[in-house]
Amino acid sequence: MPGTTVARTLHDAGLAAWFGGTLMGAVGLNGASGAIADPLDRVHVTTVGWARWAPLQVVAIAAHLTGGALLRRRADGAAPARGLVGTRRVVTGVALAAMGWQAALGAKVAASPRTPAETGVKPLPETAEDLAPVLVQLRVTQWLLPAATGALLALDAHRQERATS
Repeated sequence: MPGTTVARTLHDAGLAAWFGGTLMGAVGLNGASGAIADPLDRVHVTTVGWARWAPLQVVAIAAHLTGGALLRRRADGAAPARGLVGTRRVVTGVALAAMGWQAALGAKVAASPRTPAETGVKPLPETAEDLAPVLVQLRVTQWLLPAATGALLALDAHRQERATS
């Protein structure tokens, strides 16, 4: 059914982009920021990179949630899908909460004066005292996101496996 194909594409492509973007940011962008010669530029460059990704991440999340809502409306109430709904909702809620937390922390970092850091999310002893714990919390959220979205991918794979067996 074409409507199901569109809904599944929105759901799956949105989740893939959400997962892939957050994983690339946590590994690639945050890690690469340590290679910037001037420790005063590391936080700024990382913040700018995450800010450039943010609008696309919002689109990815919206696509995923929209596709999921459309699929729920079309579901025939099959038992294999029904058993995972609660777990998926909890994990999706964790991911959305982590996104909100990350956005709030990112805004604090973006508004702060330049400060030296080991990477964009790893403070040095000379990092501004009020910013160091924010960077640590930001690093936690930036790893929580790919963990939660990766769990959603695994739950979807499990659901598909149960539906075809």
